[in-house]
Amino acid sequence: MTSKSAPPLSERHLGHTLRPRQLTMMGLGSAIGAGLFLGSGAGIQAAGPAVLVSYLVAGTLIILVMWALGEMAAAQPNSGAFSVYAERALGRTAGATIGWLWWLQLVVVIAAEALGAAGLLYTVWPAVPVWALSLAFMVLFTAINLAGVRNFGEFEFWFAILKVAAIVLFLAVGAALLLGILPDVASPGLANLTTDFAPQGLGGIAAALFVVIFAFGGTEIVSVAAAETQDPERSVGKAIRTVVWRILVFYIGSVFVIAAVLPATSEGLASPFAGVLDAARIPGAATAITLVAVVALLSALNANLYGASRMAYSLAQRGEAPPFLTRLSGAGVPMLAVGVSVAFGFVATVLELLFPDRVLPALFQLVGSTCLVVWGSALVSQLILRRRAAREGTPLPLKMKGFPALTILGLVLLGLIFVVGFSAEDSRVQLLSTFALIAGIALASAIGARVSGRRQPSR
Repeated sequence: MTSKSAPPLSERHLGHTLRPRQLTMMGLGSAIGAGLFLGSGAGIQAAGPAVLVSYLVAGTLIILVMWALGEMAAAQPNSGAFSVYAERALGRTAGATIGWLWWLQLVVVIAAEALGAAGLLYTVWPAVPVWALSLAFMVLFTAINLAGVRNFGEFEFWFAILKVAAIVLFLAVGAALLLGILPDVASPGLANLTTDFAPQGLGGIAAALFVVIFAFGGTEIVSVAAAETQDPERSVGKAIRTVVWRILVFYIGSVFVIAAVLPATSEGLASPFAGVLDAARIPGAATAITLVAVVALLSALNANLYGASRMAYSLAQRGEAPPFLTRLSGAGVPMLAVGVSVAFGFVATVLELLFPDRVLPALFQLVGSTCLVVWGSALVSQLILRRRAAREGTPLPLKMKGFPALTILGLVLLGLIFVVGFSAEDSRVQLLSTFALIAGIALASAIGARVSGRRQPSR
């Protein structure tokens, strides 16, 4: 890991026009999406109010992961981010495996967010079917991502501002409802939290944990965007600090309100934010928050499509993907990488047409545990690269505090999550499927390296 104020040669043809405020909002945009506005209800159904435990555990882990990523991204901004860091720390096969795993995760998330946004919009505007709305969203955001990183960043900034403002208002209304200060509305108090805190026990918390991890997934996109940001050494540190605390406040605060107002058996959990506002009897508020949730999901789609395309571009640059994916448009956008990253979203639209209301739940189950592997690779890479930098006397522009204790704490939490995950059947199947996918990617990468004669990068 080396300290550089300019991007490496392999990155110089990408744009470098993202501003620090856009980088910060991109981190929020990728994380505040389907996982919060839809997945939070599924988490409460799985674990009851004990879903708050799942959020606290996952929230602590993502703080540690983001600190570790911030250190590496400030030292070496690269569109391959944690994939490149894993390659430097653990070898080419590890780097390629993590890169492709994250790309596949985002490809699925993009489809989930398009369908989720379409489904929510359909509840207030049923004139157009879900599959057609999803198709329109996919076309629109493909065009936005092809337009250039400056336009993309500004679009994402204002999208994120809108949903942050909406969440703040939601928290204010929720607090007023719980405190009993809304006129003519009885407060539910905290009875829903205390009566049956963990109805499904440890198994419910474990099942909810993977829904929660899906929600936090995507936050790491900040480290990918660092490669196209002005003054990455300063911007990354500020963005990561801001993103982490805001996400925790928004997520844990929102879920606390939802769990307190809506019992785990409530039908309102299908659209939990709207369900709370219906309980508050605020005219038109449920429709308004539904429209904001649509914007939030589309913002996350926008950010995740950016991240997926840049990872595909980086993999191609390193010989781990077809070289045509490095082709750039006049605006400095890897246009073919955008195309392959968005393709599954169009496929999912067709599947929604053929199998209505069955695609989105299946997509939610596919990607939860892949986040854990990506986060684990970031922690291991930072542990190795930080020690290597110390041995070689390499200065780092941004250092994670509490090293190595906090990095090891993150790995311990990760290990405990895997242990708990194997205790429940649903999450166990998900973990085993992820491990099988990792093995397949690693095998394909190793065979490809041997056939092409690629060498391990110097460390």
